[in-house]
Amino acid sequence: MALRIGDEAPNFTAQTTEGPIDFHQWIGNQWAVLFSHPKDFTPVCTTELGYMARIKPEFDKRNTKIIGLSVDSVDDHKKWSKDIQETQGTAPNYPMIGDADLKVAKLYDMLPAGVSGDAKGRTPADNATVRAVFIIGPDKKIKLILMYPMTTGRNFDEVLRVLDSMQLTAKHKVATPANWKQGQDVIIAGSVSDEDAKKQFPQGWKAPKPYLRITQQPK
Repeated sequence: MALRIGDEAPNFTAQTTEGPIDFHQWIGNQWAVLFSHPKDFTPVCTTELGYMARIKPEFDKRNTKIIGLSVDSVDDHKKWSKDIQETQGTAPNYPMIGDADLKVAKLYDMLPAGVSGDAKGRTPADNATVRAVFIIGPDKKIKLILMYPMTTGRNFDEVLRVLDSMQLTAKHKVATPANWKQGQDVIIAGSVSDEDAKKQFPQGWKAPKPYLRITQQPK
């Protein structure tokens, strides 16, 4: 069955470039970004892994761990890291899951459950659906799912933007409008009555329509 937002993130144990992990224990009480790649030594993913390493401090600020996955062995990941360092200027500074038996890829519905065998001999085209981003909350529930095509590199600045929105809306009864960025006005959630909104948002709001109540971002 396909995973959906709100489902519990499937737990697993795996070897990574930073040692063995139990996924839920590794997340702990933090947020997590799990992002996957179709194959080691592929060009687009090389740029993605390098970029994520450069912006890791931004995730650290947001109490968020990042972890990569590719349908290859941990040894291959370590060899690939040298290429990433050489070409992108920064090697992965976060764990990469070894998934040579395809277990995690199938568990997260990145590859069909019926796929068999191991990573050796598989091509990026065989693993085309293994190009996903999952954001998982401290409650171990899936908060966001993104799937990208093979030829389009992911926008990880957008992942940070969405993370800001989700962390804000988890704390306050607000929603964020189209293209919202940190510090901009937000929308009071429809579940909040005007009476309660007066208490929660004493600064007031603008309401071009009764259902569209715009207010300053809560601190």
